[in-house]
Amino acid sequence: MISFTIGCKPDQSSDDQLLAPTPDSTFVDNREEIKKELTGDDILLEKNIRYDKYLLDDEYPYKDTTRYFQWEKIKEQIAVIENAMAEGGNWGVLSNYRNMNKEAPTVADFVRNEYKRVSDQFGVERYQSAPLYSVDGDTTLLRYGRDGWIVRLPENDTTEMVRVKGVSFVGEFLVPKRYIISWGDSVRFDKVIAVDVTNQNIATLEKKGNSWHILSMNHATTGVHKPPYAQETPTGIFAVQEKKEKMFYLRDGTSEIAGFAPYATRFTNGAYVHGVPTQYPNKSIIESSPTLGTTPRSHMCVRNASSHSKFVFDWATVKESVVIVID
Repeated sequence: MISFTIGCKPDQSSDDQLLAPTPDSTFVDNREEIKKELTGDDILLEKNIRYDKYLLDDEYPYKDTTRYFQWEKIKEQIAVIENAMAEGGNWGVLSNYRNMNKEAPTVADFVRNEYKRVSDQFGVERYQSAPLYSVDGDTTLLRYGRDGWIVRLPENDTTEMVRVKGVSFVGEFLVPKRYIISWGDSVRFDKVIAVDVTNQNIATLEKKGNSWHILSMNHATTGVHKPPYAQETPTGIFAVQEKKEKMFYLRDGTSEIAGFAPYATRFTNGAYVHGVPTQYPNKSIIESSPTLGTTPRSHMCVRNASSHSKFVFDWATVKESVVIVID
């Protein structure tokens, strides 16, 4: 509604005032409302703890330092998700777990990393990734997209090459259809698992009304860069893709099962949020470990107390949950 000033200006007569327009309650300004893009400052957090075992404070001591939950960074990533949901459209996830959808072609100017794998200029490996091509129609392979990255599909395209707009990354690309799982237009990402590889902690958040409720705050142990087998947990925004009550893992360099990790929630490649690993021949679930919340030491996964991992497993749902990994 448009308002007008009531009262005379110094050079305005009372007669002029009588001729001035008055507010009209029936007037509607039908100009298109400009949507505001949210920032981290617009995201409201409040604590509503549902899992209080091993509960951490916002700041807590670690050896001779202080560690903390980086809520500002988490809010910035949540704002990215909120803005994408506000745009609407069809949702999709890049998918190539264990190269099941075929190994991506080799990108130009590739590098071979310390794991002796082909990698693009952004550090994303070809293994378990999707090829992202130029939208200019010249079929130029520009980079790789991580398994689990979230995309929007502007059109319901049935062609072999599908145009996608990045949510987990910036830009628009063409992707072969076999590397995309389409989740339709009704998905709402209202659950977040936030992992901090610097402070080695994990939090869960769920949107209720206009705010995000913090449900848990716990220690975690993430992946370590240690060729040839262990890799750091990649940072970014990922979709929860599947869950396994027991995730069996192999002894390094062999095809022999070494044990299992309980209550595993997969978000990218072979990276899961899971409980404390149990090595064979022991078959009982281990609740906790003194190494949780210390330094990175897993193969890529995010370890936490097994009861917290079960909380995540029971609460997080495929198509509604996002894993945010910050540094």
